[in-house]
Amino acid sequence: MARVVVVGAGLGGLAAAARLAAGGHRVTVLEQGPEVGGKLGWVSRDGHAFDTGPSLVTLPQVFRDLFDATGDPLDDVLQLERLDPAVAYRFADGTRLAVPGTLDGVREVLGPEWSAFLDRAAEIWRVTEQPFLRSPLRGARTLARLARSSADVRTVAPWASLRKLGAQYLTDPHLRMLLDRYATYSGSDPRLAPAALATVPWVEQAYGSWYVRGGLHRLPLAVADRARERGADVRTSSPVAEVLVEGGRVCGVGLADGGRLAADVVVCNADAAALYGSLLPPGAPVRRARASLAAATPSSSGFVLLLALSGRTPDLAHHTVLFPADYDAEFDGLFTDPRPLPDPTVYVSAPDDPATRPDADSESWFVLVNAPRHGPVDWDAPGLADSYADDVLAVLARRGLDVRDRVRWREVRTPADLERATGSVGGSIYGTSSNGASAAFLRPANASPLRGLYLVGGSSHPGGGLPLVTLSAEIVAGLVGPA
Repeated sequence: MARVVVVGAGLGGLAAAARLAAGGHRVTVLEQGPEVGGKLGWVSRDGHAFDTGPSLVTLPQVFRDLFDATGDPLDDVLQLERLDPAVAYRFADGTRLAVPGTLDGVREVLGPEWSAFLDRAAEIWRVTEQPFLRSPLRGARTLARLARSSADVRTVAPWASLRKLGAQYLTDPHLRMLLDRYATYSGSDPRLAPAALATVPWVEQAYGSWYVRGGLHRLPLAVADRARERGADVRTSSPVAEVLVEGGRVCGVGLADGGRLAADVVVCNADAAALYGSLLPPGAPVRRARASLAAATPSSSGFVLLLALSGRTPDLAHHTVLFPADYDAEFDGLFTDPRPLPDPTVYVSAPDDPATRPDADSESWFVLVNAPRHGPVDWDAPGLADSYADDVLAVLARRGLDVRDRVRWREVRTPADLERATGSVGGSIYGTSSNGASAAFLRPANASPLRGLYLVGGSSHPGGGLPLVTLSAEIVAGLVGPA
């Protein structure tokens, strides 16, 4: 039995805690905030309630595997509802496109070009799922597994960007824009992100988009409960100040209140840049990991509005995306010349769930626009957050969703707020981006160079998004092994 300390109670940390506790280890989870969940937060006020992180669950089998491995099945604990349509898109030229919630429906509505692209994406998924997404990142050995055959290499096309791959199949500008959006799932630029990200729309459309009844925040709460059932001690309001190192391996953590907690294994669910930048001592033997992080491009962040609205919006989907006329200008403003985007893509999540509203004649909208990190843009500059919130509402109005006279109240959250709430450096949602052919191999590995130290969560391998974060916990549990 190992003494395990998990730093951070985001979904990845909680999933690792549940698996390791089920494997017989003595597990303590330390969360800096007052609640578990990390970026899967929940805000409630005057009967309006909001998930403040992801709005969809994809690849539900990953979560079923987690619950099956640690106790009662997922469906005994949470109610997952398949969304149909999965997403409703609105384009600047007035075109509207509702993407069905089933693969057959997607192929029918999006047509033969998209179907041909999905066939290629399915092949990329076949080649990469096991050797990459479900296995530890081991540098050249990982590349060797991916390159077992020249046919597989041609399928994955590691030299091509997501946009370049899409151009081989898609002539419709709306479909090209729709594909570009999937790069933002990892906070990346489709002009630079690898073609392998074609697996993201494949997974979403082949396995469905799902909602957790009562809000997605119930997912980390359920995983925390499962960890406790297996014997883990989950402590909130317990910030960690440092990871302790002795004799070339971890030996515990130092707490912000001055206390210490000994450990044989430390699993870090904090942002990898924070771990390597400030939680480890300067002389820790992690020079190469720090260099890889320094060479990677940080992911983008997000600017959020929580809108408590009176009245109902006719024919509003659970998830609506409103595109700008010039999508490339958005990516330039995120990565090339960082600035608040004047004409951003706007994402609206508006679940039709009584748990999110005070009465039948009201709505609670989570509104997100991509935004550059805090640092390149000073999101704490006086007046910037409120003035940009007004700008986003004006963009919504120009695109046909004018709710300015229906707002009961609003709450604004900037990348700087995200950094303070989660410890994510600059408010980068996914740690490092997928920009560049080597980006996946610059992402921190689950097994650090320091003995006994492991990483889970969206800033480590295999990446961001709820399924990948949960897979990172499965990988780490396998690396640590049973008691």
